[in-house]
Amino acid sequence: MDDKDLLHIQNLSVQFKTDEGLFDAISNVDVVIKKGTTVAIVGESGSGKSVTSMSIVQLHPIESTVYKTGNIFFNNNNKTVDLLGVSNDELKSIRGKQIAFIFQEPMSALNPVMRCGSQITEALLTHKIATHAADAKTKAIELIKKVQIPEPEIAYNKYPHQLSGGQKQRIMIAIALSCNPLLIICDEPTTALDVTVQKEILLLLKNLQQEFNLSLLFISHDLAVIKNIANYVVVMYKGKVVEQGTVQQIFEQPKHAYTKALLACQPALYERGSKLPVVSDFLNINNLETAPLAKVETKNFKSNNITPITIATNNLTVQFATKTNIFGKPTQWFTAVNNANVTIKNNSTVGLVGESGCGKTTLGRTLALLQQPSSGQIIINNQPLTTNNIKAYKKKVQLIFQDPYSSLNPRKNIGAVLKEVIKINEVFTKEKDINDYTAYLIESVELQTAHLKRYPHEFSGGQRQRIVIARALAAQPQFIICDESVSALDVSVQAQILNLLNQLKTNFGFANLFISHDLNVVRYISDYVYVMQKGVIVEENVADEIYKNPQHTYTQLLLNSRYV
Repeated sequence: MDDKDLLHIQNLSVQFKTDEGLFDAISNVDVVIKKGTTVAIVGESGSGKSVTSMSIVQLHPIESTVYKTGNIFFNNNNKTVDLLGVSNDELKSIRGKQIAFIFQEPMSALNPVMRCGSQITEALLTHKIATHAADAKTKAIELIKKVQIPEPEIAYNKYPHQLSGGQKQRIMIAIALSCNPLLIICDEPTTALDVTVQKEILLLLKNLQQEFNLSLLFISHDLAVIKNIANYVVVMYKGKVVEQGTVQQIFEQPKHAYTKALLACQPALYERGSKLPVVSDFLNINNLETAPLAKVETKNFKSNNITPITIATNNLTVQFATKTNIFGKPTQWFTAVNNANVTIKNNSTVGLVGESGCGKTTLGRTLALLQQPSSGQIIINNQPLTTNNIKAYKKKVQLIFQDPYSSLNPRKNIGAVLKEVIKINEVFTKEKDINDYTAYLIESVELQTAHLKRYPHEFSGGQRQRIVIARALAAQPQFIICDESVSALDVSVQAQILNLLNQLKTNFGFANLFISHDLNVVRYISDYVYVMQKGVIVEENVADEIYKNPQHTYTQLLLNSRYV
């Protein structure tokens, strides 16, 4: 290894044991991370990004993992060790201390029953950075202050659920920094964060890197973020490194077709509503995993007979009780949505943007009747929603959630999932019609009828999101609410889903509320946009005008915070 090299992954191949035999997860991966630099790994889900990063400190299940070939050389304080050849005790001393992790979802990575401060002191005491509890607490509070969480002494005693998403991610960074590591592996650390918090976290990481001379291995599917944080980029496809180079080389002079495809799929580059390119447009069909299966003949079930619908709200307010008296009567309220007036017309997409906690999801859930309004009205085709028409309205509205895996029943195959919705909503009653409609739905979202027998875990993230969309369409709704439905997807899969939503809106003629913190996606997909801050709609306009000429200072802040 060169003196300036901190880590060298050399010719690494990893296999996993499965019921069908050995699966090649990554093959002949070669990556060098130099001291004080940021190396980014990009690629689709399943490309091998996380497998590569977790192999560094062997976080894969021991019983199911085979390190077929290769070495991982680590410059541990001027002593070079092969991390694949060290003892378990030595590896444990390196994990967390010399090489730290910041994971994508801090709520899952943090212990929900431990106070945040205790989770930092645990790392300090385990690796003997602090000798006793009082010293560990002092260091933990210093770290909380270092990651810019207000009132660090109070934050020290809070549980994870009492902090915002951005603050939880800062606690994860504090834990990673606690042992003065040489390398921090950041696995999608800002994917679930809104643009302002994302920018704060990335600036924090940059500043801490310079202060402590850290090296970062940054894994992300957000190319705009990588362009602004990385020095060097590694592109992975199907477990192999297909291209690597400096940020300038990759973004300005990409050589591999797959790299060109990733760069071309970004919604920010295209006019609203135009068809986005996808990876298959750039790669030869022989390079794809499977050729398309032959489609079965199905009836045309396009919903031309559905009456156009317009959804609106009149001073809609949603409040949650935060304090009660000894009799359980609320004495203090939090206003999540404050006098909101929105309109969503048939065959149009309305975007709703704002920071986490601004009330976007609460408004969407209220329109889906999963949350009751405190005051105000929901208006359907100029008629207020009442107990007389609420049952009919419920059949007209469907919700597409952010995480498709947790919203699908893992015990049912996809065919059963779709048929259940068709039967409950009495869309069809005859078994043949139900089967035909199920086949039509799965093909409408560009999957195959053969997939109907598979279970959710047998699909990729993008395929699961397509299935959730098909399930929403199964009830023949007139109004679909997309709640952060593409935020966790790779840019190439995201492009496929956005194209699909545009196509399905034309075919099925539904009104669409699109909730997202990704302003580039909202600009691309929406006809009209509402901007929400602390429960209040602060600005609204046609999409292009919002982005070209924002009027409110908060809208300007959101737009200035995004990476493009």
